[in-house]
Amino acid sequence: MTSTERMPRTAVVIVASTRAASGVYTDRTGPVIAAWFAERGFTVVGPDVVADGKPVRGALRQALAAAPAVIVTTGGTGLAPGDATPEATDALLDREVPGFMEELRRRGAANTPTALLSRGVAGVAGSTFIVNLPGSSGGVRDGLAVLDDVLEHVIDQLAGGDHPSAE
Repeated sequence: MTSTERMPRTAVVIVASTRAASGVYTDRTGPVIAAWFAERGFTVVGPDVVADGKPVRGALRQALAAAPAVIVTTGGTGLAPGDATPEATDALLDREVPGFMEELRRRGAANTPTALLSRGVAGVAGSTFIVNLPGSSGGVRDGLAVLDDVLEHVIDQLAGGDHPSAE
């Protein structure tokens, strides 16, 4: 039994969208991410929909204070003037995990060249893995596929698990 199977796991979902936060439209990506975590046995907090910019930083800090296993944001990773999710996240990280985002952009660009414009980051703050996904449904789908490949190992490593024997 791995350490991830022994510990209760919490995932926090934060949606960075000024328009969704103000009621212009209903966010559709946050519920997809929340359902994905619930299907994997996580206790899910959110989705918490906040405006781009400073509200994202506040939501991240609040979520991080509860020390969840993982925080996933969606939105605010592009080039628009208000897109500041990567900067808000980066300020909280102890260690960046660049390979995650490299793979997400690689997979996304296979179908949508604009996936290369995502500035999202992934990394570790304390014992929490934080990932910024794009705000598009395709970007979320690609991000969850990448996360599915590595999440259990990431959580196990952050909980002090050892690498499997190479024998």
